[in-house]
Amino acid sequence: MSMNAPLMQPLPDYRRYPEAEMIARAAAFHADIRRRRTLRDFSPEPVPRAVIEAALLAAGTAPSGANQQPWHYCVITDPALKRQVREGAEAEEREFYAGRASPEWLEALAPLGTDANKPFLETAPLLIAIFAQRYGLLPDGGRRKHYYVPESVGISTGFLIAALHHAGLATLTHTPSPMNFLNKLCGRPEAEKPYILLVVGYPAEGAEVPVHGGIKKPLADFTSWK
Repeated sequence: MSMNAPLMQPLPDYRRYPEAEMIARAAAFHADIRRRRTLRDFSPEPVPRAVIEAALLAAGTAPSGANQQPWHYCVITDPALKRQVREGAEAEEREFYAGRASPEWLEALAPLGTDANKPFLETAPLLIAIFAQRYGLLPDGGRRKHYYVPESVGISTGFLIAALHHAGLATLTHTPSPMNFLNKLCGRPEAEKPYILLVVGYPAEGAEVPVHGGIKKPLADFTSWK
């Protein structure tokens, strides 16, 4: 047998449902996930670590290029470290709003009411810094190229957001650019590129969200059947 021959096994745990149940399950998932809203007003109330760990395990089941799983999730709860993250993010955001962003980009953001001030980075009970591993390290110190890294990390992040929502938590995907300051703060190697800073917690009492953000395209506007 070739050393590179694939190792295969029977498909485990697959469940096929009757058509009516399939439709009901798909509709129920849509009804649940459509309640998800991006939030910027968080309560400082801590969340159970077991919930986060279970959601991270769900994220780790995502498909990835060559099954290399090129992601690392750094969970940040320390108040001092969250303050440093906020300082680093707001420094980049000030540059963004002061001239790095195009007028068209700022116009697109206007309905959301965002600016360079990011208090949620300290208020929320935890942040999850998501890193994309551009390559892996072999036992001899050599490098192993990773494939389809952005796609793989994006799918895993989507799993994580859905799992956190399903558990009853709110999230915000925050992407100050560049985010290299996160490598130093989280002690991550240069092989990893910060991908998304996910803010996680319960909504603050009286939390509000933009009407603009809740408007979703009808199915016909973003699908086609051939």
